[in-house]
Amino acid sequence: MLFESWVLLIGTLLLVMGLTAAYVTRLPFTPTMVYLGIGIALGPAGLGVANFDPDYYHPLFYRGAELAVIVSLFTVGLKLRLSLGDRRWRPPLVLAFASMTLTVGLLAAVGVWGLGLPLGAAVLLGAILAPTDPVLASEVQLRHPGDRDRLRRALSGEAGFNDGTAFPFVMLGLGLLGLHDLGAGLWRWWAIDVAWATFGGLGIGSLLGYGVGKVVVALRRRQHDPTTFDEYLLFGLIGVSYGLALAAHTYGFLAVFAAGVAVRAVERRHGGDELAALDCARLRGATEKQVLADPRLAPAYLANSMLSLNEQLERILEVGMVLLVGVGLFSAGVPLVAWWFVPLLFLVIRPLAVLPVWRAASFTRAQFFGIAWFGVRGIGSIYYLMFAISRELPPHLAQPLMSLTFTTVAASVVIHGVSATPLLRWFRSHPPAPQA
Repeated sequence: MLFESWVLLIGTLLLVMGLTAAYVTRLPFTPTMVYLGIGIALGPAGLGVANFDPDYYHPLFYRGAELAVIVSLFTVGLKLRLSLGDRRWRPPLVLAFASMTLTVGLLAAVGVWGLGLPLGAAVLLGAILAPTDPVLASEVQLRHPGDRDRLRRALSGEAGFNDGTAFPFVMLGLGLLGLHDLGAGLWRWWAIDVAWATFGGLGIGSLLGYGVGKVVVALRRRQHDPTTFDEYLLFGLIGVSYGLALAAHTYGFLAVFAAGVAVRAVERRHGGDELAALDCARLRGATEKQVLADPRLAPAYLANSMLSLNEQLERILEVGMVLLVGVGLFSAGVPLVAWWFVPLLFLVIRPLAVLPVWRAASFTRAQFFGIAWFGVRGIGSIYYLMFAISRELPPHLAQPLMSLTFTTVAASVVIHGVSATPLLRWFRSHPPAPQA
């Protein structure tokens, strides 16, 4: 397909989805499934008018997935309105670290004994498919910063953290394949790839997000001027956080997520229910200047403005990436082993890996079932796969990893997409007992 054909297709799709959004939300499937289906229909298995072989076009998939994940992580960070010491951080942290490690280990074992992969490739497969996705899991994540649903908060926090905490295992897999220096006795992996890159990324993002948030709020209060270019602030903060984190050899995904959390922390520090107050101010007919003049509302105005802009960009990037996944699915190949591998991941490995969070956070059985089931795999997995290929992963290993990854992501889009609406409706009709 020519470039203008892609522009026409994506533009038409956005128009149709925008005009039919109210109807699509009532159907037993998500918009993501529509994008995937159109991509498959255009690809080699359908009309054959588009053929983006992921192996040949891996730079396109690599950078596209990278951008989509960055934008989505910042959105998740802005929605998590929790103080640093809040015990409600515990479930996401357990999921992002303990459950992540268990998932990688279990998938690596399957890779070695079930798929016949060398240990390094098996660890790499585990690291690619272990993280849950912030891009395609919007149906089961926090709907807004004031959302207090425990299930949604746990899944959102997990997706925010584990797209960064998977990176050490990616580097470990590459190192075991001789494509990355792990150091004698793994010292470099522990010191640089695990400790420095993880905590350094979180620190850089937190400092930048908090600092930018405080400066902008102070300027707006002083000037009472709503004409600040919020899109410049948004893209500037995301770009500086990610770029500085990479320059410091830390994980940019964690930095962007932490920056979003820090911006929200600036708003939260002012106490009270600023979000509700901001809505009330608008209903009373207050102007933007009046909102910015209120020391309690100005931070909420900034955070909500950033969130609104970022969500719009996130949805547009989702359309493009899922279309690419659909087109590239049959070019990558759908392996026969996927018929047992995908059910094993979703029905056995995911539930086993999240068992620690049940004990750590006292979830109800229904909530734990939701966490165990909604381990959505998506664009983050595509990014890690393409990152590994960019590090000169041998073709005889890249091909099976590519086919399994694309198939797993496509299966997740369909399976979790079909089940999201009825299951979430069931959760709403069976609320858990109040939690302290």
